[in-house]
Formats: sequence, structure tokens, C-alpha cells
Amino acid sequence: MNENKRHLIENLMADYSAAIDSKDLERWPELFTEDGRYRVTNSEDYNQGYQHGAIWANSRGMLRDRISALREANVYEEQRYRHVSDAARLITEDEQNGTITVSSNFIVVRTMHTGDTQLFASGMYIDRIKFQDDSALFAERIVVCDSQKIDTLLAIPL
Repeated sequence: MNENKRHLIENLMADYSAAIDSKDLERWPELFTEDGRYRVTNSEDYNQGYQHGAIWANSRGMLRDRISALREANVYEEQRYRHVSDAARLITEDEQNGTITVSSNFIVVRTMHTGDTQLFASGMYIDRIKFQDDSALFAERIVVCDSQKIDTLLAIPL
């Protein structure tokens, strides 16, 4: 992976966390390709090859619908996330399709409206990133949580 691609990946991942952590959720779907996929699952199901997830979407339109529902229809306790992740590690590079698959570890700290703060989730991102011109977008982001228990208050994307 060349330095320019690494830089684009780092910026994409930083923009992803910033969009969620700053509650600029309408920007989040724009970080995915039109047919971009997003899934939140746990490590056991991922290792078994199961394709379902606590959150699952297979297009930017579905991601936009999720944010629209969060803003207009869903009722959930006010909360804020803070993402911390490490550098991306190369898994594969497919120059023919203009994609790179990388993984990185993450933790998400959640602060509730009461001020209570806790470690909300930890795990690994597995990302297939599409490069076009001088930009990078998620073609797929799989969020693999370490815990088999995914909190029922999972409203905001991880």
C-alpha cells in the first residue's frame, strides 16, 4: 500500500469517527459507496461466517434511512460516543478493482445524558475501501464486536 492510499484511508477513518462522535450523522452515509455495505456483528458469528448482524445495510440509501429514522422516528436515550482506534493493517490489495481490505481495532466509550461514562464496545473493523481518483470510500465496513452481547441501546452506528 503506497503512502497516498494510506493517507486516504487514515482520513476516511478519522472522518468516520468524527461524523459519529460529533453527531453529524447525515455525513456518515456519504463515506460509503452507493452500494456500500455496513454490518455490526459479534466475533463468534463473524468467525462462523454468518452474514446477519445487529445492524445491516447494503446501500448508502439504507444508511441514510437509518439516520433519518434516528432523527425523526426512534426514541432512545440521549448519548454520545467517543471512538478510539489504531492504525489500519493491510489484509489484501486488489489493484484490478481499486480496493484495499484493511483491519483495525477500536473501542467506543459511551456517555449518557446523566454523565455516566462506560466502555460501550470493543472489537475490530474490517474494511474494504474503494479508491476513485483521489478519494477513498467504504465499499464495506464490518464491525466485529468482541462481546457476544450487543447492547439493546445500540442506536448510533459504531
